[in-house]
Amino acid sequence: MNLDANTYQVYAKGYGKKSPVLRDCACAFLVGGIICCIAEGLYRLYLHLGIPETNVRILTPVSMVTLAALLTGFGWFDKIAKFAGAGTLVPITGFSNAVVSPAIDTKAEGFVLGVGAKMFIIAGPVIVYGTLASVVWGVIYYFLHRGGIV
Repeated sequence: MNLDANTYQVYAKGYGKKSPVLRDCACAFLVGGIICCIAEGLYRLYLHLGIPETNVRILTPVSMVTLAALLTGFGWFDKIAKFAGAGTLVPITGFSNAVVSPAIDTKAEGFVLGVGAKMFIIAGPVIVYGTLASVVWGVIYYFLHRGGIV
């Protein structure tokens, strides 16, 4: 079947699902805000428990990563993401989900060739390039600072 571009556009529109953009944005905003409120609540709870603030600054993201990993493991993170869309991509929870999901999907292949090899298939490039960029910037900053420029 040969279709020109206009005919194909009309054909595709008939089968494409309209996205309710306003509703999607509202859901993303709501769930992203709830995730941030949970993190803030944990932060304040840890401070209230008398944990030093330097430790709380580490404990809060670790708690959020753990919570997102548990939700992913129970299959609930995907349900939340289906409702919230990009709202679940608050960096730390989205990153946790990106690490845990491939690990769960490949557990049948074993711990070494499945979980170990595929765990960072999505998040790995982010880690590698983020680390590389920070090292390069650190070296540049070092030489600029040493030369008295910064």
